Amino acid sequence: MSVAGLKKQFYKASQLVSEKVGGAEGTKLDDDFKEMEKKVDVTSKAVVEVLARTIEYLQPNPASRAKLTMLNTVSKIRGQVKNPGYPQSEGLLGECMIRHGKELGGESNFGDALLDAGESMKCLAEVKDALDIEVKQNFIDPLQNLCDKDLKEIQHHLKKLEGRRLDFDYKKKRQGKIPDEELRQALEKFEESKEVAETSMHNLLETDIEQVSQLSALVDAQLEYHRQAVQILDELASKLKRRMRDASSRPKREYKPKPRETFDLGEPEQSNGGFPCAPAPKITAASSSFRSSDKPVRTPSRSMPPLDQPSCKALYDFEPENDGELGFHEGDIITLTNQIDENWYEGMLHGQSGFFPLSYVEVLVPLPQ
Repeated sequence: MSVAGLKKQFYKASQLVSEKVGGAEGTKLDDDFKEMEKKVDVTSKAVVEVLARTIEYLQPNPASRAKLTMLNTVSKIRGQVKNPGYPQSEGLLGECMIRHGKELGGESNFGDALLDAGESMKCLAEVKDALDIEVKQNFIDPLQNLCDKDLKEIQHHLKKLEGRRLDFDYKKKRQGKIPDEELRQALEKFEESKEVAETSMHNLLETDIEQVSQLSALVDAQLEYHRQAVQILDELASKLKRRMRDASSRPKREYKPKPRETFDLGEPEQSNGGFPCAPAPKITAASSSFRSSDKPVRTPSRSMPPLDQPSCKALYDFEPENDGELGFHEGDIITLTNQIDENWYEGMLHGQSGFFPLSYVEVLVPLPQ
């Protein structure tokens, strides 16, 4: 950094200390600017939280949620991939129904119904895939771009404006000791930064109709998903009602027990194949005293890792139901590696990593903030 740059940093730091500690007043920005800055701040918080909640709404499972955020929508739109790369819960349910329906066979009413329901669940999974891709393309990605580009650029301009304000106020306080030309340049740079920040905030707030359009795209995608889901479930309901009518119209088969076979028990046989049972050996006092002196073997306790790293203790057994989840038993000590959200942690146990719910564990050493 040049000498001039170092001096400017010193000026800004000195002015900031005098304002924070000494109570000195700096140049006040007008009310319109402050109101605009407040609206931009509220918009930024709204976009960030709506993004997180939308992804959670589409995929409650944290493992699938992570894959959704990394989903490359361009390749999906071009038809290079037919699904997002993670299983939908409807598809898993459908595969389960089809597997057991086939095991029950065609003679079972329940088996045939499971096959019908399983095929419908798989169709619902495909519709859910389309919803995830559509929302990612037309809602999540545009809002993420707004965060990464427009809002980030505004924050950059506001930070630069604050630095130039501090520089100008420091020089204004020392007017007469600092050349007038240097003071005039500081004022020009301050006003220039204020104008740039104002313009960027104004453009964002005036074009918020784009966010309304993106929200409309989200609702349209949900409507299309629910229309197709209703159509699939209506067809399934009709099939199941038809199966119930057909089954009730068929005569019921009566159960006729088979006649019992009679067995000639004859003479009782010894259970050991005809050999006489040897009497059990008596336990002598010597042998009894010898056994009583033996010490019981202790079962080694479960080794606990040192608690100098973020960790938690399992309160209950947890059986994983989805890919990416970490199973454990009551009493296990799990090393914490990350907190996904307010309900899920990521951790390691026995060399395996995965997600698990916070309600199943007691945090011993919390993650650093």
